[in-house]
Amino acid sequence: MRLGLHISDFTQPGGAPALRGQLATVASAADRAGIDRISVMDHVWQIGVNGPPEHEMLEAYTTLGYLAAHTERASLLTLVTGVTYRSPGLVAKIVTTLDVLSGGRAWLGIGAAWNEEESKGLGLFFPPLAERYERLEETLQICLQMWAGEDRPYEGRYYQLGRTLNSPQALSHPHPPILIGGSGEKKTLRLVARYAQACNLWNDENLRHRLEVLREHCAAENRPYEEIEKTVSYRFDLGERGERVNEIVDDLGRLAELGVQVAHGSFARVWDPRTMDLVAEQLVPAVSDL
Repeated sequence: MRLGLHISDFTQPGGAPALRGQLATVASAADRAGIDRISVMDHVWQIGVNGPPEHEMLEAYTTLGYLAAHTERASLLTLVTGVTYRSPGLVAKIVTTLDVLSGGRAWLGIGAAWNEEESKGLGLFFPPLAERYERLEETLQICLQMWAGEDRPYEGRYYQLGRTLNSPQALSHPHPPILIGGSGEKKTLRLVARYAQACNLWNDENLRHRLEVLREHCAAENRPYEEIEKTVSYRFDLGERGERVNEIVDDLGRLAELGVQVAHGSFARVWDPRTMDLVAEQLVPAVSDL
């Protein structure tokens, strides 16, 4: 079992002037602690699970570029990019840039988008759900075409690109891994089976069932189920002195038995240096054999 750190709450003591230093400190400590990947949300306003929309939110890829400069080994991604927030060619170019400047550590985390409120608030494009899924599939096709070095037009229903030039190419081979976030059984998991190297699912009572649905989609796509990395969103609370570490390890063991390979989520008290000390000293060693 590997662990991911999701940084989603930027409202901290000291406000915006302190964020730069706090982010660098947390990301560097997580990198040294053995965290496998670091992600941020692709939102422009804070979301309800973390606080009101007025709370601080940083733009995702600018933040990841900053984190790339303060880490050496952890992969970097959004969890996940809203497909309607940027044009597909620009998404491919942004992730390529992150991959090159991080030394080959970028992932494309992507989904169909859901936050209509922030989209309307800032004038972002937000079509109906069925269209967003169709745009998601075209975006995946465009990114793969650009990363394959195919310098030719792309003609889709929603996107028309005259020349899919991408220079420089990404360092990751054959391309930055694609993670599709979401638990939709008919469309999301079908796209995972068809295009992705990883999925991100909710850690809830339906997890086992959704993994079976993914297996069925893989069979329909003639894709080995084992090729897809299974990740779940998770909330870590190790306790102030690590008193809950064993409980967390037992729960991660349950997920590992289902086939989950990465638990990726937020950590309570993440800005407290002791939290990453606990991760390095107790949590990462305990889950490495799960």
